[in-house]
Amino acid sequence: MFFGSDDKPVSIVDAVNNLPESGITIYALKALDFVVPDEWDNPTDFDALMRKVTGETDDDFLEEIKTKAVELYNDDTQGYQTAIKIFKMVDTADTALGAAAIADKLADSFSMLSFMKDLTPKADTIQSIDLAIKITAELLAFTKINGIPGDSFSDFVGALGNYAGESKMRMAGIVAFDGVIPLGPDFAELVMGKLQSVSVDKIEGSSVFQKMAQYIPGSGATDKLEFVKKAFGHTKGWVSNFQSENNINSEKVIANLSKYISLADTKLDYVAAFLDASTNYFEHTGTQTVASRLIERAVNEV
Repeated sequence: MFFGSDDKPVSIVDAVNNLPESGITIYALKALDFVVPDEWDNPTDFDALMRKVTGETDDDFLEEIKTKAVELYNDDTQGYQTAIKIFKMVDTADTALGAAAIADKLADSFSMLSFMKDLTPKADTIQSIDLAIKITAELLAFTKINGIPGDSFSDFVGALGNYAGESKMRMAGIVAFDGVIPLGPDFAELVMGKLQSVSVDKIEGSSVFQKMAQYIPGSGATDKLEFVKKAFGHTKGWVSNFQSENNINSEKVIANLSKYISLADTKLDYVAAFLDASTNYFEHTGTQTVASRLIERAVNEV
């Protein structure tokens, strides 16, 4: 948890240090290593992350960097806390079954067992809405981190080409877990089609939209839906190319998942529901992204 009951932020240092080193989220991300081979090593120690990002070894200088990074994160006029909230909110809402309930029913080997009957796969329209809002959340977090307007679509798409490490892994998660597995290889076209025909009532019924609405520009649900359409429309080409260039397909993802997680059923809609319910890859990698960008900025300002 990065925000307490009084909504006060936890230190970015603690946020990174509290990230898990193993578990279903980590295994799921490791299954996508073929997209970012040897680029993501799951940093869960802020000091180690500083050394990696900066290449510095001088302890006194590193302490100055840490102090500056914490100062920047705690500054309410900056967007880092909001970016963390966005990453967290998407995962909090994107849950078919409580993670705690799943933990009670999982064997030590993380097998999908009796709780399969409790999972409810999402309809294509809801899945499409949720994926589009997740892309929108990535855009909004990007703009908060970089201090630019929320509708900076071209800047965002341009930056996607430079994504690496945990940021690239997060996009791989969106494409694989929220796109290809539940919606098929042509998911980008399907999502765009669903967005063009979806009613405002339908999008207002999305739990992800309900959580994210406060951050999506627009004076009402209709305006916010238009923003989501624009965000996904600008990103669709990049997403499709990313999927194709990295050969992200359901067979490969399921085979890799099976190396870490014993799947009792490989029906794609149930695998998607399982991943929704039991992972928080967006928040996990998002925390690492925010910390890395803070460190980079702190180096330049120290």
